[in-house]
Amino acid sequence: MPKFTIHDFLKKKPERKKITMLTAYDYPFAQIVDEAGIDVILVGDSLGMVVQGHENTLPVTMDEMIYHTKMVTRAVKNAMVIGDMPFMSYQAGIEEAVKNSVRFLKEVGASAIKLEGGAEVAEHIRAMTRADIPVMAHIGLTPQSIHRMGGYKVQGKTKESAKRLLEEAHIVEDAGAFSILLEAIPAGLAKIITEELSIPTIGIGAGPHCDGQVLVLHDVIGLFERFTPKFVKQYANLKADALKAISSYKEEVEKGTFPGEEHSFK
Repeated sequence: MPKFTIHDFLKKKPERKKITMLTAYDYPFAQIVDEAGIDVILVGDSLGMVVQGHENTLPVTMDEMIYHTKMVTRAVKNAMVIGDMPFMSYQAGIEEAVKNSVRFLKEVGASAIKLEGGAEVAEHIRAMTRADIPVMAHIGLTPQSIHRMGGYKVQGKTKESAKRLLEEAHIVEDAGAFSILLEAIPAGLAKIITEELSIPTIGIGAGPHCDGQVLVLHDVIGLFERFTPKFVKQYANLKADALKAISSYKEEVEKGTFPGEEHSFK
């Protein structure tokens, strides 16, 4: 299977083929996601919650994102890898935003970056794209704005807020974003945005009408239990399987049945 590129990503929309996307944060899981044939791997700052154990994504640093993205790109053969710009890696200014975004492409071999925000980051997107850095925008529920938004709440439910999100979608497209992630917005609004934009939309809690879908890997495979958003579908329960295996190991060691003769050298 050839490497999935931005060209492949963009042509799926006119061909009406859905884009598949999942997060991954380390070598073993990135390898599995890649082998499964997923189109795009997002090394999301969600690692702050599902890997590092923080309450939200805000503590994640740029160096940590580079560290995790490096593990992912080392594992991946086919999927396109996108690095997520963490909190305060781009908000402080355009020059710093470009400098940090370059690191994902230059140091670890990602193909693009993602950043949260609409009109307020339009000039950041313009500067990045001028520097040949492909940018995926992200509007709707933006987790780095959790304190301003007052929690993880669905966005765009009122007529005014829906109009604003539609306007922001057009703004980031005009700024040069090659795609836009729509998080936690009504399905009808996501459908309108998807139909009006020429660039692909990726949904997470945005209904079935987007050009593609993304979920957090640890939600999909049952490794994160602190809370489960309405839009998540769990396809496996790896925590239960791991707990069973580790408990069996503990029991066998305590009983003296492991290691057995077949696990010992002569």
